[in-house]
Parts: sequence; structure tokens; C-alpha cells
Amino acid sequence: MGKGYRQGRLGEEIKKLIGELLLREIKDPRLSGLVSISAVEVTSDGSYATVYVTVLGSSNDEETAQKEKEDVLAAFKSAKGLIKREIGRSIKLRHVPDLIFKMDTSLEYGRHISKIIGSLGIENYKSEEEPDGEDE
Repeated sequence: MGKGYRQGRLGEEIKKLIGELLLREIKDPRLSGLVSISAVEVTSDGSYATVYVTVLGSSNDEETAQKEKEDVLAAFKSAKGLIKREIGRSIKLRHVPDLIFKMDTSLEYGRHISKIIGSLGIENYKSEEEPDGEDE
């Protein structure tokens, strides 16, 4: 198997477990919105796991959205002990990785790039040399 196969499997198991905990166990009001775990990356020695959190449906106001994201990160940091305990109980590990929570900004970055491309004013067009898919 390739290098990092075990870390990938462990990351996916942690991601699945945290998702289940969000649904059943964690009752923090700061996590009342649409919160998702987009990815979990485990270091090669298994001592740290970076959990990427996505907050969907946040408000359009930049300041309010930033405050909401900070609240979500604070909620995850306060629930870190519960999450680590459940990881240790569910997944047979000698050492449970320390969890680092970060915001996943890939959706916002994608929207930003789409907005830039849209502002260029380039129309979708077909050149005359390209066939239009119809055979005569």
C-alpha cells in the first residue's frame, strides 16, 4: 500500500465519528447552524489531527459571518475532550491524536474565483471550427 494509507483511513474514521457526535452528543448552541466536517488530516506519526470545519448558510454580513465562525471554532475547542474520549473508545488506538480545529475556506475561495471570472465579461462561445455534435 502507498505511504499515508493508514493516516487517510484514520482521518476518515475520525471525520465520520465527529459527524455522528455532531448529530447525537454535542448540544452546544453555537453549533446550531449547518456545520460540517469537510476533512481530517492526520500527521504521519498520528500525534495530531487537523479537523477542517465548514459553516454553511452563514449570514451575508462579513462581520457577523466571521463572528459566527469564531463561535463555531470555540464550540469545537470546548468539546475537544468529549471528542477525544469518543475517538479513544471507538477506534482502538494506542495514542489518540491531539485535535486542531480550522475553518475550511475552500467554498469561499471558489465563490471568490467564480466572481472574478464572471467580472471579466468573457462570454461562453463556440468557435466556427468546432463541431456542434450533430452529424449530417
